[in-house]
Amino acid sequence: MKFKYNTIRINLFFIICIVFLFGLFAYKLGVVALNDEVEGTNLKELAENRSTATKVLTANRGNIYDRTGKETLAQNINSYTVVAYLSEKRTSDERYPKHVKDKDMTAKKLAEVLAPNKYEETYKTILRLLNQPNLYQTYLGSVGKGITENAKRKIEELALPGIDFIKESKRYYPNSDFASYIIGYAKTNEETGEIKGELGIEGYCDRYLKGKDGSVTYQRDAYGYQLADKYSKTVPAQDGYDVYLTLDHQVQIFLDNAVEEFMEFDPSWVTITVADADTGAIIGSSTAPSYNPNKLNITNYNNPLTSFTYEPGSTMKIFSFMSAMEEGKYNGSKTYPSGSIKVDNYNIHDWNKSGWGTITYDVGFTYSSNTAAVRLAQSVGRNKLHKYYSDLGFGELTGIELSGELKGDIDFTYNSELASASYGQGMTVTPVQMIQALSTITNDGTVMKPYIIDKIVDPNTDEVVYQGKKTELKKVYSTSTVNKIKELMDLTVNGEDKAATGRVYHTDAVRLIGKTGTANYTGSNGQYVKGSTNNIRSFAGVFPYDKPEYIIYVSVKDFKGSSKNMGNIIKKLVESVAKYRNLDERPSDIDTSKIVTIDNYLNKDITDSVSKLQAKGVSTIVIGDGTKVINQYPKKNTKTSQKARVFLVSNGSKITMPDVIGWSSNEFIDFCKLVGVKYELDGYGYITSSNIETGTVLNENTVISVKLKNIEPESLVTKEESGTNGGNKENN
Repeated sequence: MKFKYNTIRINLFFIICIVFLFGLFAYKLGVVALNDEVEGTNLKELAENRSTATKVLTANRGNIYDRTGKETLAQNINSYTVVAYLSEKRTSDERYPKHVKDKDMTAKKLAEVLAPNKYEETYKTILRLLNQPNLYQTYLGSVGKGITENAKRKIEELALPGIDFIKESKRYYPNSDFASYIIGYAKTNEETGEIKGELGIEGYCDRYLKGKDGSVTYQRDAYGYQLADKYSKTVPAQDGYDVYLTLDHQVQIFLDNAVEEFMEFDPSWVTITVADADTGAIIGSSTAPSYNPNKLNITNYNNPLTSFTYEPGSTMKIFSFMSAMEEGKYNGSKTYPSGSIKVDNYNIHDWNKSGWGTITYDVGFTYSSNTAAVRLAQSVGRNKLHKYYSDLGFGELTGIELSGELKGDIDFTYNSELASASYGQGMTVTPVQMIQALSTITNDGTVMKPYIIDKIVDPNTDEVVYQGKKTELKKVYSTSTVNKIKELMDLTVNGEDKAATGRVYHTDAVRLIGKTGTANYTGSNGQYVKGSTNNIRSFAGVFPYDKPEYIIYVSVKDFKGSSKNMGNIIKKLVESVAKYRNLDERPSDIDTSKIVTIDNYLNKDITDSVSKLQAKGVSTIVIGDGTKVINQYPKKNTKTSQKARVFLVSNGSKITMPDVIGWSSNEFIDFCKLVGVKYELDGYGYITSSNIETGTVLNENTVISVKLKNIEPESLVTKEESGTNGGNKENN
């Protein structure tokens, strides 16, 4: 009886609980039905969010161009990641497999396309990845990431089951290490896909280049697809602005070629910059070691133009002499005893120790006499010389549109420090500061602010949102001072006195004037490094003398060559620029009948293109055995002489050695860069011999060594050149 009572009580308890829960559920249901918000949660918004999707519309990053806008220096391109589907569940019909079935064959085919030069290694790696158990899909590692449109097309043509692609966007630099420290680089964040500039113009102008992403918000079904005729909202993406630099593509190539020649003498580094003499715009700037922004094989993140600080040496005598002239302390015909001078118990010597006896101050400049500079600096005084240096921009940022610029240091307190500063020791500068200071020589004593951005354009509206321009900072020197220093710089390079330090820079092509410099540098212990080649050598120049158009500044550390070697490299560079800009001829002397404009031959038939160039009287070098033109040099609309060679790169893979006898070094280097082979130069001028016979098939492992001599090219050509003398045996 007691047991029955307990059972009834338990059952009653359960019934009460059920009634209570049902009542609670009914209450909650009523609350939900009658209210939009429950316990702080808006149920309507929650439902809409679950059925609403938002897709990001990625903005295209802006392009970077040269000053003409015809050469793209940085751009976004599509790239792809290869994905291999391994799960058999993807295949519902065996006739149309959607997973990798034959793993060995697939690995072999992919390796042939993705890494033909490392076939065995790549094949084994891909096969190992494809053989992973219990995976739905896999990627192929670095070899399958960031592949080009061309590689994707080749893989698609193989029709391999289970192989697909994920589309991405990446930054691409068509000219590889061309002006790489100026252009900089941008990296893609693998998690977010965002491209961000991190060096050079890419970093400095990131806010302009990156654009603003848009979005599209839409209603979706249970499978995630957009519902037709339902609400959607689109916020368009705003593409990034395009940046046009002041760089001249052709001048930059000349600088890159010169830097490569410097590197044959094993320096620690070299930097060369050319600026517009009138405006201060940077026309070209090249350095080595460099890096390829497509590969990011970078070891130094400092731009040498703005972030290398060093003691400039005797090129500073340009400004210490000018300061003495401006103060009325200079008499060029006055004599002084060269050799040595004692300052604060220090004996300061001329570079040749014993000096040249009693000479004039004019001669002292052309001989690069330290003691002359010291005596003049003492006459000017520490405070005034420091002010002149400061007014020129030393010790301060120039404000050029590049990140990471350093100030350098021009502090000098003691008499010995004043003496050292007069010939460029005990103080530090950057190359861009030297360019800025040299602008006083080409602008009647006024300092011009250097700049590297020509303009920034909104591609959505074609509006110019920023315009670079000539900016006068301060007039430091008078016309008479400028004329006098130009006279001395002219005597240094072009005078009859063979003891003048700049004679090795003399060229008949254009009247170059300048000043040489050699400076010691300190090691990690703070002491000057000893050694005959352990120094920083430099050259500061202006050309042409009568009407300056360009400023050139070169500095090289630990150069193992002679002064003549350095002079030959710079002289050839100046000659190349002068010929390119027709500075070596008066307008009345130019035979316009021999100047031709290069047309656009891209995607045109090779034979037809050669015929058209022959009709212009131009020699053509065909690279490859294809039928279509895929690249050309010079580029379209370039004006050049009939004597110049035009290179047409075809879509053929077989590239053979042309007859290079009589070619200039610049032409030969251009050819090697287009082909992608290594080269070695012995001498200067024109090619006299080569280690590779004409007609030899070239590949990426080929190293072409040529000997050159500075004589007329006509005397080197062993046979009359035909209109086509190209990189195909068939066209020789």
